[in-house]
Amino acid sequence: MNLTYLNDLTIQVRRDILRMVHQVNSGHPGGSLGCTEFIVALYQELMDRNDGFDMDGLNEDVFFLSNGHISPVFYSVLARSGYFEIAELSTFRKIDSRLQGHPTTHEHLPGVRIASGSLGQGLSVAIGAALSKKLNKDSKLVYSLHGDGEMQEGQNWEAIMYAGAKQVDNLIATIDLNGQQIDGSTKDVLDLGDLGQKFEVFGWHVEHIEQGNNIEAIISGMKKAKAQTGQKRPVAVMLHTVMGNGVDFMMHTHAWHGKAPNDDQLATALAQNPETLGDY
Repeated sequence: MNLTYLNDLTIQVRRDILRMVHQVNSGHPGGSLGCTEFIVALYQELMDRNDGFDMDGLNEDVFFLSNGHISPVFYSVLARSGYFEIAELSTFRKIDSRLQGHPTTHEHLPGVRIASGSLGQGLSVAIGAALSKKLNKDSKLVYSLHGDGEMQEGQNWEAIMYAGAKQVDNLIATIDLNGQQIDGSTKDVLDLGDLGQKFEVFGWHVEHIEQGNNIEAIISGMKKAKAQTGQKRPVAVMLHTVMGNGVDFMMHTHAWHGKAPNDDQLATALAQNPETLGDY
């Protein structure tokens, strides 16, 4: 693990996110910034990935982004992990771009296996992929990411119940616990209670990563989660993050869930995240 590189990449991905949403005055920076460390760690350190990309994902770990509105961080990390040219980030949300506001598959963007953004569906897909790997005698894992506000969707609970009952033990589902959603705090909109306890009741093993914006803590916590796979229980990770992390005026508030910074705000945010690996 090259911690310096991972931290430098995290800063550069933050810059990508900010510039992408600013240039089209559209997108979701808050959750993207909050999950930057996690997605960087996942693709650079945690997942066992093949060279190149194919939709089947045989004999490699695969990832499904359920909360597809945080596409800016997903696209940035995919590009900076070699799935497509970094320069293509400049096309984000533009007409005929492969980088739509929510990931889709008909553009055939490498790294994207499902259309996502209709919240609550990603866990069902991840379970299907995990069962497919079992049928193919493929020992690799399926990872997924979900927003905490997204857990208010009912389909999740059918999927959570199914995975526990059917012992889908090659799946690690991570919940981004930033406590914020589009209309306010999750406690005010619809209190989720103790999500980890709920997963446990449905037969999952649960790990908590309290420092969800710390690369080392994420890698350590996810390795603990991986060690629990193959034991007849799906694994859930409660990732405690800060929405808007790394930009002081975007942190701890739902206000930047789906709002782009203006010119002055962009300059302030970029000054807090000096260029490390080169802008697109």
